[in-house]
Amino acid sequence: MKNSLIVILAFYFFPFNSFSSDSLSLFKKRKITLGITSLALTSGSLIYLNQAWYQDYNTSKFHEFNDNEEWFQMDKCGHVYTTYQTGRLMMNAMEWAGYSKRKQLLIGGLSGFAYMGVIEIMDGYSDGWGFSWGDMGANAIGSGLAIGQKALWNEQRIQLKFSFYSSAYAKYRTDLLGKSFATQILKDYNGQIYWLSINPSTFMKKETKFPKWLSVSFGYGADGMLGARYNNILIEDETGRVTSFNRYRQGYFSLDVDLTRIKTKSKILKSVFSCMNMIKIPFPNLELSEGKMKFNYY
Repeated sequence: MKNSLIVILAFYFFPFNSFSSDSLSLFKKRKITLGITSLALTSGSLIYLNQAWYQDYNTSKFHEFNDNEEWFQMDKCGHVYTTYQTGRLMMNAMEWAGYSKRKQLLIGGLSGFAYMGVIEIMDGYSDGWGFSWGDMGANAIGSGLAIGQKALWNEQRIQLKFSFYSSAYAKYRTDLLGKSFATQILKDYNGQIYWLSINPSTFMKKETKFPKWLSVSFGYGADGMLGARYNNILIEDETGRVTSFNRYRQGYFSLDVDLTRIKTKSKILKSVFSCMNMIKIPFPNLELSEGKMKFNYY
């Protein structure tokens, strides 16, 4: 999952979520700040990805690779999530800097698609991967979700969120699923869950008493994966007993908190809430997997 969560998180250290003045000179300074920040973070993240993902592989001629059947499409969910969050963030940042709504949509909304497109081209020249049209399709979906809601409602009523827990499988494939917790967040698809979080109050009348901060979430995950398409290694303990793992998809239903709907006059808190809203708030949930329904307390 070559999703640059670093870029997304880093942007939130800047208060891009509210206006304090309509001064043209102030907006000019904000545009300069945004431009420099965007260039620095984008360049830094690409350098990081080159070191983290590509340095162990040789370069080759540009080639394509069909990975649509891998990881139960969890990597595609990651692409959708990343381009959505990047587009949402950049549109907020461009609004803060005083850009017109049209530029927010065309430039900010498509920033994630452009950024991930560059990474996809890098994949095309790596022996370890290849250019994936499936990834590009997922990128388009994520950007489209952010742009469409901004254009239609001028807000994000349906948001994509992320949660992660340490799985039991990373220790068997540290080379593939990550050695440390930080790398496992990016590489271990067994521990990732992607959520579609819907805020019902935004579809109701303004005078509704339904809590504006309460959302319902539908999640997707997968489990038992030691390889991209199949589990191609044997797990044997000291006694010689071989353990096998079933690969299966998981569906979830849970409640969630839309932190952007919590009222506060603090600009800092607004930025913090906007940042934290990328992550699904831990909440009891129903899980449907392997034809069975179970209740999780986390």
